[in-house]
Amino acid sequence: MGIHTYFRSLNELERIFRCPGKFKFEVHTVAAHSWKVVQYAKTLADIEEKNGATIDWKKLYEITSSHDYGEIFIGDIKTPVKHSSMELRSLIQQVEEGMINNFIKEHIPEEFKSIFYNQLREGKDDSIEGLILEVADKMDQVYEAFSELQKGNTEKEFVVMYRNALVKIKNINLKCVDYFLETILPDMVNEESISSIDIKRITEEALAL
Repeated sequence: MGIHTYFRSLNELERIFRCPGKFKFEVHTVAAHSWKVVQYAKTLADIEEKNGATIDWKKLYEITSSHDYGEIFIGDIKTPVKHSSMELRSLIQQVEEGMINNFIKEHIPEEFKSIFYNQLREGKDDSIEGLILEVADKMDQVYEAFSELQKGNTEKEFVVMYRNALVKIKNINLKCVDYFLETILPDMVNEESISSIDIKRITEEALAL
């Protein structure tokens, strides 16, 4: 019981694999994904600050480090399935939030309950921190898919993941998105590739949508 139970539960994130059921050259866990999202987000937030934005860093670190905690209970649901309809996405989110709330009620001491409800909530919203989380989360999808395509993985799901994540990122109005699209993405696309898939063409098509 208590916070020890929460700390022990974090091990589960190391055993949940992303993109289940598909061949991958590199296997990524939810724990590794969460760590990378934090790294992306802090750099994206630095870019925003350099452009005059005010960042609530405590909120940013809380929501980025905990954004996938609910997958302990429901696993990693494939992105195309999760986003196949707004109704399904809403239902999945309700189930996830309900299970997190039940976990907090059962295991977290009363004096810390409000803190955990706040930290483990859905962090993607219209605040600048919530938008940075959205960008960072999608950036990791871009990098995971790109790495597979670059190595010659012809699984269609990675093409779809790469394209959809880029489309989502480019439609978020932040200075860090401009920097990613204008400076970081070209460096990525220009890397050497052994793939038969034309990554540059897919990138251009996604950015033109």
